[in-house]
Amino acid sequence: MENSKKPTLSQQALGPLLQSPSNADPIVDHIKAAVDNAIVTGEQKRERRKYIGASSIGDECQRKIQYRYLNYPIDPDKEFSARTLRIFQFGHSIEDYAAKWIKDAGFDLRTEDKQGEQFGFAIADGEIRGHIDGVVCDGPVAMGYPALWENKSANDKKFQAFVRMGVAKANPTYATQIALYQTYMDLTENPALFTVVNKNTSEIYYELVPYNAPLAQEASDRAVNILTAAKAGDILPRIAQTKDFFLCKFCEYRETCWEE
Repeated sequence: MENSKKPTLSQQALGPLLQSPSNADPIVDHIKAAVDNAIVTGEQKRERRKYIGASSIGDECQRKIQYRYLNYPIDPDKEFSARTLRIFQFGHSIEDYAAKWIKDAGFDLRTEDKQGEQFGFAIADGEIRGHIDGVVCDGPVAMGYPALWENKSANDKKFQAFVRMGVAKANPTYATQIALYQTYMDLTENPALFTVVNKNTSEIYYELVPYNAPLAQEASDRAVNILTAAKAGDILPRIAQTKDFFLCKFCEYRETCWEE
């Protein structure tokens, strides 16, 4: 009788798991495609904004903001991929966690009104709008209350830029957004609490941002200028003289803009 050593039960159970997975499995590819397609399709069905959002007014290129307001189609090669859309969705989830952490620390952070909706504002017959992340009404730290709360998430490289330079220099668009929110939500007396969660390390950056009235006025004037041009049927000038300008390289309307 042949004497052969049989594998133990645990080895038998682990055998399939110890084998290298096949990256060429067509079923796996079909699963991935189905999930990605569902994410992209859901984004395509989402209703587009019919107003200028406070989150984009700080963009350096007024023509790009105008294209967004007019719902111009994005260049085919700049459509958001499923991966990019997942990153956006994770950002919203991170915001929920950030709010919970602040509330758990004893701060009276309010993120919704009595109807369960985000706090926000609308001006210019609703054609300029914004929705804030929250308002800190009280807490265990001696600071000015009430204070606007604005939260972002960022990869490590961008996070470190906030740490080194602060929001005004690291991301002027965010700084403009904060100033507009403070203006139209009547939260100008106290500095805003700006937080950024590092998506790589889960560190949190905290900054108190004083109200910047000139920045808010400049942004409001820019938004009115964009609306006025759009209603007159005028397309605002490009931000650059050539298509290779660094801001144009990443713009979702690059081809549309330079074919006008």
